[in-house]
Amino acid sequence: MVSGIHHVTLLTRKVQANVDFYAGFLGMRLVKQTAGFEDATQLHLFYGDGVGSPGSLVTFLVWEDGSPGRVGHSQIGELSLAIDPSSIGYWLTRCMSFGLRSEGPADEFGEPVLRLKDPDNIIVKLAGARDLKSPATWDGAGVPVEHAIQRVRGVTMLTEKPAESRDFAERHFGYRFQETRGNIDRLVSESGDIVDIRNAQGFWSGAPGTGTADHVAFRAVDEKQLHKVHDALKESGASATNLHDRKYFESLYAREPGGTLIELATDKPGMMVDEPRATLGTKLFVPKDPITDLKDLKVVLPQFSMPGEPRINYRDLPFVHRFYTPPDPDGSVFVLLHGSGGNETTLMPLLHEAAPRATLLGVRGRATEEGIPRWYKRITPFSFDQDDIKNEAEAFAAFIEGAVSSYGLDPKKIVYVGYSNGANLLNSLLYLHPNLVHKAVLLRSMPVLKDYPHADLKGTDLLVISGKTDAYGKYASDLETRLKQSGATVDSDVIAGGHDLGDADVSIIQKWLAQQIN
Repeated sequence: MVSGIHHVTLLTRKVQANVDFYAGFLGMRLVKQTAGFEDATQLHLFYGDGVGSPGSLVTFLVWEDGSPGRVGHSQIGELSLAIDPSSIGYWLTRCMSFGLRSEGPADEFGEPVLRLKDPDNIIVKLAGARDLKSPATWDGAGVPVEHAIQRVRGVTMLTEKPAESRDFAERHFGYRFQETRGNIDRLVSESGDIVDIRNAQGFWSGAPGTGTADHVAFRAVDEKQLHKVHDALKESGASATNLHDRKYFESLYAREPGGTLIELATDKPGMMVDEPRATLGTKLFVPKDPITDLKDLKVVLPQFSMPGEPRINYRDLPFVHRFYTPPDPDGSVFVLLHGSGGNETTLMPLLHEAAPRATLLGVRGRATEEGIPRWYKRITPFSFDQDDIKNEAEAFAAFIEGAVSSYGLDPKKIVYVGYSNGANLLNSLLYLHPNLVHKAVLLRSMPVLKDYPHADLKGTDLLVISGKTDAYGKYASDLETRLKQSGATVDSDVIAGGHDLGDADVSIIQKWLAQQIN
């Protein structure tokens, strides 16, 4: 018999705030960090008890600086975690000491419940459930063991079809009806956890994004049981996926009649299949056959620090941005401006290869075209909105001023690297905001301003790399001539390829950087 919840998976927008809340404030153990199984460039964090027991797991897909979703029907609306009923007072006091707002305690089906919101505004309830105990309570995060989070108490499912959703959970996943209060039917499993089926007729529909739940996973003892449920789902007409190997469990997915995504996951192999208990959660693991190798993934995935460790305290500045700090930084800082359709991490693997010990600050353009990021509006492939270039250049200059002040950067030691659309904003900045950029690499760049103001670029060192077969390459010589006439020192090179970046760019950049140091 299927029994109880295996894990709940949600989406977060800021990994550091997420770690601080779940591992810091709640004191759960970070038991696993992996690259995503569906998208290797997405970080996936697992929190749980001391060994990551099935039933204790709360997992997060990290959509760093991603768009917020909307909670509504066809989703899990609330997450409930089990504590000892006598610990409510402890958690009330802890909320106040952390500056967190809480509601309650209130009575929910005879249990004292404290209601909180995590940094993504996900509702997290601490429910006094005396009989739900972890087999390996975690006491390594500063929360006394008697007050520690024990496991997942349950979830609230928002559905426009409450009767059908309830029948689905009872028929396929071993839940039984316990009680109705108001518009909520409470179902309970043999494991003792609960699913509250809430009638959400009249609610708006849920929309995926940060601050929402992706799915709830129920427990299967083994793969044999997984197949049995899979066959039963097909026989009943429910759409169920084929089985997936998630390394730590085998699983399948289905949508219940109200639209909420349900997973069924096996108890084994478990979280300790690739890490011993003592070091759970300290190493990044990558699913089989990722598109990107581990070296590049470590640069692209958002970095975080555990509570109490040094970290970057990000500031609210005009542009979305991301730091990558190598294990042994040499003090150099590269500011990266992506091309059309890229983002703040796109150039990080290439520049990490060129300068392995450099700190990388990737920035995301604010203009969009058909939903993809750019640095300024484009009218045709070869003509551009002049006012938008000037406005975004001014905003970027303000961003750099804020970043220099907030993060303690030395403006004269910053090397700017722009690709295509990002490189074009950089070459415009040289004229619109002289003395902002002192060293820059312009990859596949062209002049985009119709009228160039006078600028004295003496003391500015530039590298321009164009592509022999690039449609924009024919404009590179005009750009180089203008930059030299303005007093800049310009080194240039032409690769055999076109607009795309590759290994040839890395070697040219490395050689230029070595010359700059000398």
